[in-house]
Amino acid sequence: MMTVQASKTVTDVDKVDLDQPIFDSQAFRLNDEQAAIIATARELGQTVFAGRAGTYDRDATFPTENYRDLHRAGLLGIAIPKKHGGLGADYQTYAIAAAEIGRYCGATALTWNMHVCSTLWSGPLADDLDMDSPTRAEHEHRRAVHYKRIVADGAVYSQPFSEGGAAAAGGVAFGTEAKPVKGGWIVNGKKIFASLSGHADYYGVLCTEIVEGEKASRRNTLYLALPAKAGGVSVVGDWDPLGMRGTVSRTLLFKDVFVPEDAALMPRGVYFQAAMRWPHMFLTLSPTYVGLAQAAYDFTVRYLRGEVPGTPPVKRRMYPTKQIAVAQMQIKLEQIKAIWFQAITEACANPTKEQVLRAYAAQYSAMEGANEIATLAIRTCGGQAMLKSLPLERIYRDSRCGSLMLPWTAELCLDRIGREALYETGESDD
Repeated sequence: MMTVQASKTVTDVDKVDLDQPIFDSQAFRLNDEQAAIIATARELGQTVFAGRAGTYDRDATFPTENYRDLHRAGLLGIAIPKKHGGLGADYQTYAIAAAEIGRYCGATALTWNMHVCSTLWSGPLADDLDMDSPTRAEHEHRRAVHYKRIVADGAVYSQPFSEGGAAAAGGVAFGTEAKPVKGGWIVNGKKIFASLSGHADYYGVLCTEIVEGEKASRRNTLYLALPAKAGGVSVVGDWDPLGMRGTVSRTLLFKDVFVPEDAALMPRGVYFQAAMRWPHMFLTLSPTYVGLAQAAYDFTVRYLRGEVPGTPPVKRRMYPTKQIAVAQMQIKLEQIKAIWFQAITEACANPTKEQVLRAYAAQYSAMEGANEIATLAIRTCGGQAMLKSLPLERIYRDSRCGSLMLPWTAELCLDRIGREALYETGESDD
């Protein structure tokens, strides 16, 4: 198991009664290497991140210290191939590790996802896609540049996606545009709800390459890493939301930003290919909410047993109504875990129709189910548990944000499941 070199020493960690994993390695058939990576995330989350989460939430400040700890633990490079100095984790391993971090600090897990996706998409996911030999070699050279920054220097990448229209949902081309010039591109546009704004070192921007004489097309989507300090990059607006306050998702503006060719995180055409052939790439926001669902359940059990730090050791477990509520929460949690684990396990290029429908269902189940469990936790634990000195009210607020997350919001998942279940490709009622 990796050593967690964070704000607490290994001796401190040994003194903590560590939580059981969300997904037991034996029950869910995880190998030793996977279990070690996931355990590192869980230990770091419980012993370090949990104690800071309330402050980041209250002040709506970015968890900068947590990112330093993630770097020291090797977790900024969790999905970077081993030959580039990373941990070489696959999709499933990353997803479970992210759920463990989300269990203790939702904002850290959600923003860490934005960072990891820059390496997951350009790493193991891109390896599954079609490229000719020169393009593959070019991609290998370029991604090595990005990976070195992360592994050696702790560089943090973000992934601004939303623009306020249908682009983030895959309906139209991105409005942020990249005009080809000698040696690179000139980028203009805007991204809203851009997590890590003002705190990332590079913004992994999805934008549309302008092709002279052609209409803007999703096929021409580029995935470019814009340096945060580049001329023409600015962060505007306030950030005071209901939940996920530590994500600091302000608005990013790009005005005539020059981006060199080596900034490409994927070659031309590869992002569109990924969006068409690797749809589980859009399921990576869900681990945070699986973790929050577990957190709400954990809190309820400890609260009813009189074991929550900072509260009187008063037991409330003897009441049948509370026992039934815990049973309902346990059943809902196991339902979420079962479908979600299956979805992340079968993530691959060119999934079947059934697998895609299951991915939508897993997303919906996690995003809506986390808040359902948190809501039941509030009702069951009662008013004392809603004090801001305790984590439950933060868990509730953070969990409520999940169903709004593009590109697979709860509404879009329902729409796509219903339509794709009833219609085969190309079918209509005309």
